Amino acid sequence: MRLLAVAATLALASVVSGCGPKRPASSPEPTVYVAKPLQRKVVDWDDYVGRFVARNSVDVRPRVSGYIQSSHFRDGQMVRQGQLLFVIDPRPYQAALTQARGQEAHAQATLANARIELARAVKLLADRAISEQDYETRLAAEQQAAADLTTAQGQVQTAALNVQFTKVIAPLTGRISDKRVTVGNLVSQDATVLTNITDLDPIWFSFDGAESLYLKYERESQAGVRPQSRTFANPVEIRLQDQPDYVIKGRMDFVDNALDPGSGTIRGRAVVPNHDLILTPGMFGHLRLLGSGSYIGLVLPDTAITAQQSDQIVYVVDRDGRIQQKKVQTGPLVDGLRVVRSGLSADDEVVIDGLQRARPGTRVKIRPGRITPPNPGSSPTPPDLAPPPAAATFDAPAR
Repeated sequence: MRLLAVAATLALASVVSGCGPKRPASSPEPTVYVAKPLQRKVVDWDDYVGRFVARNSVDVRPRVSGYIQSSHFRDGQMVRQGQLLFVIDPRPYQAALTQARGQEAHAQATLANARIELARAVKLLADRAISEQDYETRLAAEQQAAADLTTAQGQVQTAALNVQFTKVIAPLTGRISDKRVTVGNLVSQDATVLTNITDLDPIWFSFDGAESLYLKYERESQAGVRPQSRTFANPVEIRLQDQPDYVIKGRMDFVDNALDPGSGTIRGRAVVPNHDLILTPGMFGHLRLLGSGSYIGLVLPDTAITAQQSDQIVYVVDRDGRIQQKKVQTGPLVDGLRVVRSGLSADDEVVIDGLQRARPGTRVKIRPGRITPPNPGSSPTPPDLAPPPAAATFDAPAR
């Protein structure tokens, strides 16, 4: 019986021990893909928001009053300087011109007669046949007739100009607005707005910049380190609301002479070619202006950079094959890759895939990855400062 009890006890202990916790098996090391950051020539840009402004915009007004007789353009078309736009009824002004010419002819006849009388008076005075008073009277009459003729000639010129002004012509080349008045309407001299014309090619882009950026540009210019392009002086690039890239090229041509005391900003302006006339005054855009000279920078895909609160973090693999994190400062995009200004070296092996498995201090298996610019050729560097072609891929050795 004692032997049976011992056997039962051993069996029960074996069952209990079989139901206890099992020893955990070691988990496999996660696999990540790494690559060294690419090195590219970089030029920093400062970003602004502004709008396009016409270089010249003119409200077309009549130079004489009258009734619109005809119009000679289509709403919204391009017009040339000197092109006929409206005709104001010229008949009253032609009649005034005829009357002025008649008065001019009368003044010419009066002056001719006065000169004859004066010449006769000169001879009579020499023979002492008339008094000096009579001579002076005829001299004054001749001078008055000459003055009357000058006045009549001025009236003829004014009447002729009024006839000419009945034809309203385009003062500049550009796109015309719609007709503000139609045929048959009465318009007033220098008051009624007939239409508007804006000059579109080239066009201006106006924006406001902070005082700090203005000081930076001025100090760089004085030190002779302000970045310049051989193609454009102070080049700018602009994108519209529906454009992902800065494809519109231009150059700075004006900075105001004073800062706005209310906002602490200063107005700047760029001139932009607009041969296809797509750009229209009032249209908003994003402008970037060269903010630094060129330098060699490290670039990574945005997917390799994570955010921890206000910090930007990248994960690298150290010599022991463990994950380490580095705090970095980022910059603009170059060919679709993010510039890393500081916190990273060119020899670091950065985790570009498998970030969800990357934990600081964790040992990992690494595989060589590839960094390929998603938008090659879209670098914000001006063409004459563009970096030379280089390999876009770096393979990290597997461990």
